[in-house]
Amino acid sequence: MNSCPVVAREGPVRRVAIFGGTHGNELSGVFLVKHWQDDGTEIQRPGLEVRPFITNPRAVEKCCRYIDCDLNRVFDPKRLGEQLADNTPYEVRRAQEINCIFGPKGSHEAYDLIFDLHNTTANMGGTIILENSRDDFTIQMCRYIKDALAPEGCPVFLIEHPNLKYATTRSIAKHPVGIEVGPQPQGVLRADILDKMRRIIKHGLDFVQMFNAGKEFPRCTIEVYKIMEKVDYPRKKNNEIMAVIHPNLQDQDWQPLNPGDPIFLTLEGKTIPYEGDVVVYPAFVNEAAYYEKQQAFVKTEIEKLSAEGIRACVS
Repeated sequence: MNSCPVVAREGPVRRVAIFGGTHGNELSGVFLVKHWQDDGTEIQRPGLEVRPFITNPRAVEKCCRYIDCDLNRVFDPKRLGEQLADNTPYEVRRAQEINCIFGPKGSHEAYDLIFDLHNTTANMGGTIILENSRDDFTIQMCRYIKDALAPEGCPVFLIEHPNLKYATTRSIAKHPVGIEVGPQPQGVLRADILDKMRRIIKHGLDFVQMFNAGKEFPRCTIEVYKIMEKVDYPRKKNNEIMAVIHPNLQDQDWQPLNPGDPIFLTLEGKTIPYEGDVVVYPAFVNEAAYYEKQQAFVKTEIEKLSAEGIRACVS
C-alpha cells in the first residue's frame, strides 16, 4: 500500500515586513527599503500587506553600525521588557518600539514574516539566514528561492544553537528570515550586491503569493550550513590581535576547511593551521563588524533539513 504524502495545512501569510538599516552602514537594505517606501509597486502582491521599514534611523543617518549597542542582539525578553530609563541605550528603546509595531514577539499578533536585509564584508554571496530548523514554511521558501536563483548559488545559514543566542531584530516575526549579501564594504553600495538582494526578496515574495493562493509545496530537503562555534583571532596577553586571516582562507566562505589548512598568519610570517579533526565550512571570514565581537570567522557544518509538504488553508 502506498502511503499518502503528508501535507501540513497552515494559515496564509498576510503581513510581511522588510527591514533595512538594522545596521546603519549596510547600505543595500537601506537603499532598497527607502526606494520601496517611495514606490512599493515592486514588492506588492495581491492579498498581502508588505511594509518596508527602516529599523535604526539614527544609525542610518550617521552611516554607522549602531548608536549605543547592536540592535540585532537586543530582542530578548529581558531587553524587550525592561523599564526604560534616562540611560537606556537608544537601540533598546528602538527595539521596544519595533516590538510594539511588529510584535509582540511570540504572540499571535506578531507579523507573519520579516525579511531583515544585511550586508557583509565577507565573501558570502547571497545568503539566507534561518533561525529554526523545524519551520517548514521558511525551509520551503529557501528551497523555492534556491531553485529560482539556480545555477547561481544561495547558501542557507542555520544559526540555531543551544549556547549561541542572537536575539535578532527579525525574531519578533512568526517566520524570521535574514538576507546577508556580500562582499560589500561598510558605507558603500555595489550594483551587483544590490541586484542579488533584490532578486532574493522578489522570489521570496513570489513564494508567499503562491502559497497564499493555495499552491501545494511537496515535502523537500535542503542543504544548510549549521553554525558550530565562533573562532577568535590569536591574541597577545594585552588582548590585541597578533595574527591576521591567512591569504588561503581569505574570501573562502562556505569552502571546506580541512585539518591542517592555514587559517592565520602572524607578522613574523608564521602560519597558524586549523587544528580541528573534522572538515568545517567557514563563514563571515574577516567580517569587519565582528572585530569588536572578537570573531575572525564562524565554523559551520553541512546538514540536511527536511520540511513537510505545506499548503495554505484558503477559503
